[in-house]
Amino acid sequence: MKTPVELGFKFERTIKPTAPFNFDATFYKPGHFPSGDNDWSPGVRWQTTLWKGVPLGLVFENHGSIASPLIQISIFADRDLENSFMESILEELKYRYNLQMDLSEFNSKFQDDPQLGSIIQKWLGMRPMNYGSLYEYLMIAIVLQNATVRRSVNMLQALFENYGSLLAFDDKVLYCCWQPQSIHNTPEQDLRNLKVGYRAKSLKRVSEAFVSKEIDEFVLREKNPEDQRTELLRLYGVGPASVGYILFDVFHQMDYLAYISPWEQKIYSKLFLETEIDSPFSTDYLIKYFTERFCGYRMLAVNYFWEDLFWKRKQGQVDWLEKLIRL
Repeated sequence: MKTPVELGFKFERTIKPTAPFNFDATFYKPGHFPSGDNDWSPGVRWQTTLWKGVPLGLVFENHGSIASPLIQISIFADRDLENSFMESILEELKYRYNLQMDLSEFNSKFQDDPQLGSIIQKWLGMRPMNYGSLYEYLMIAIVLQNATVRRSVNMLQALFENYGSLLAFDDKVLYCCWQPQSIHNTPEQDLRNLKVGYRAKSLKRVSEAFVSKEIDEFVLREKNPEDQRTELLRLYGVGPASVGYILFDVFHQMDYLAYISPWEQKIYSKLFLETEIDSPFSTDYLIKYFTERFCGYRMLAVNYFWEDLFWKRKQGQVDWLEKLIRL
């Protein structure tokens, strides 16, 4: 194991999200596969991030309520941080975690839906979020391709151990993502030796796109969904499934739903239409169903069902889901 970098400088700030706000349902997603860059317990999330080339440890603590939310954020670094840097990372965290999202129209529109209405009340104020950069999200999307969850976890851990940094802060030791340059400069065979298979080429080509400035997350944020989709699909090894997740989680496109993976097809058919997992409805049928039922907020509505399902799995067991996860 690498020697951890001690983050001895601590800075505290507070953020007041828009109400209603559900801290735990936003800051912890049971449907995400486990990774070595974060930890969670009720009311607290620990997270690493690389911001402007500076590795940071973040601690988010719930100091409010759903109706009157307040988050205390502790930022740990290995150096003193200027006020301008602090302001920029706070604004970025507001964006990534959707802390200023207005859910009032969504809540009002679907509060009487026979299924979604009760889920909204159960998880009132839950936001979709992306805890890292677009680059980090793409790295995870690549290791998730055509692999069991267990194998994806192992591949990401191998990448952390070889290219990431290990950070010590707030009694935690967690990995932090690498700079794109690190993978870009690595021979493809070195990546293959980590047992990532054909994904080695995708990891390198996507890293190269960020190093060469072929893609810029902050420029993409200002574009419409179709332009975002077009640019993302130009990236080597990035397909429509990954793009759909990115448009929702990273770029906050709440209605974008143009592709459903075979894995999701089985889950959605079971969840919404009560079919057996081996006899799912077609993806065209499901997209039409969601469009008619949740128009304007298709992906957000589906995400509420998804998160509710995985919270149920965490709190007990959803037998039919286990054979699809294979963690």
